[in-house]
Amino acid sequence: MSGTPDYPVQLVQPDGRRVLDPEHAALVADVGPEQLRGMYDDMVVTRRIDTEATALQRQGQLGLWAPLRGQEAAQVGSARALHPDDYVFCSYREAAVAYCRGVRPTDLTRLWRGVAHSCWDPDAVNMTNPNIVVGSQGLHATGYAFAAHLDGAEIATIAYFGDGASSQGDIAEALGFAASWSASVVFFCQNNHWAISAPVRVQSATPIARRAYGYGMPGVQVDGNDLLAVLAVTRQAVARARSGGGPSFIEAITYRMGPHTTADDPTRYRSAAETEQWARRDPIDRIHRLLEREGHWDDAFERRVSEHADAVARQVRAATIDLPDPTPAELFDHVYATAHPLIAEERKEYTEYLTGDPGEFSAPPEGVPS
Repeated sequence: MSGTPDYPVQLVQPDGRRVLDPEHAALVADVGPEQLRGMYDDMVVTRRIDTEATALQRQGQLGLWAPLRGQEAAQVGSARALHPDDYVFCSYREAAVAYCRGVRPTDLTRLWRGVAHSCWDPDAVNMTNPNIVVGSQGLHATGYAFAAHLDGAEIATIAYFGDGASSQGDIAEALGFAASWSASVVFFCQNNHWAISAPVRVQSATPIARRAYGYGMPGVQVDGNDLLAVLAVTRQAVARARSGGGPSFIEAITYRMGPHTTADDPTRYRSAAETEQWARRDPIDRIHRLLEREGHWDDAFERRVSEHADAVARQVRAATIDLPDPTPAELFDHVYATAHPLIAEERKEYTEYLTGDPGEFSAPPEGVPS
């Protein structure tokens, strides 16, 4: 990762053929057929989760969903490069990363159904919950990495964000702080070509990864639809961070096949021809073809993956529909980490108000109209 090459790093072409790149191929030389099949399963399952969640939103069971279709290799490849003690700071589209970090699929929709302020326990999987404030996770990742360094922890943090977020001041500030402090952060930009309806060309006239040079850190572009290439460059950046080498910047060139969120209509701003072109670079099809070429594909494996994906989707649907509505008093549960007398008082007053318990809420003061 000494410099951005003239073209994105690629180890597998769309037709499944390997690319001769000794430097980056060496970084994934340990990935045998079973590991490759396992990551293929990850991508198929997370696409199926994404499809089910989108359907649930269309059916009124979720308030919103941010689809990830087309970005499975960027997410699974990078997530599988991380160590258990590394910490992930995500945006709102990294359901596949969450799955790889050990988040239960049945927890992925809790926030989006509007019954909780979070989806999972961050401490259980070393990954933050979906972040709606675009770009702010870059600062969070930098601060966490610097604090971990002060504590003597040899870990990496990774901040996921999109090409649109790269124009946010928070990302610029995070890059500046990380470079100045030599913080162990991997900045992972999923360049999916569209920040809602704004094309990437209005975000940057040059490759986004080149911004890294201005901050004194290495940057690299990678074919974000190539699972093995993403795994290789992320491993390289994580190793640099964990060994005290400082921050790195990865720009994964991929494509958002669906809408920005389920509140968006992409047909209003992009052509069908563009989408069809990227469909031919599908990340799942690419690994399928690689496995076939190298003799590691059979009908039994295909059936097993399909059945696994369908089973997980059924679990997600059932769990989502069965999520209980929170009680009004739960509004106060997570305001403070420990018990606080002011919160206890406010909970009591609010409960009395809701139950109509006689007291200061039962009638207006004398002289005030009801």
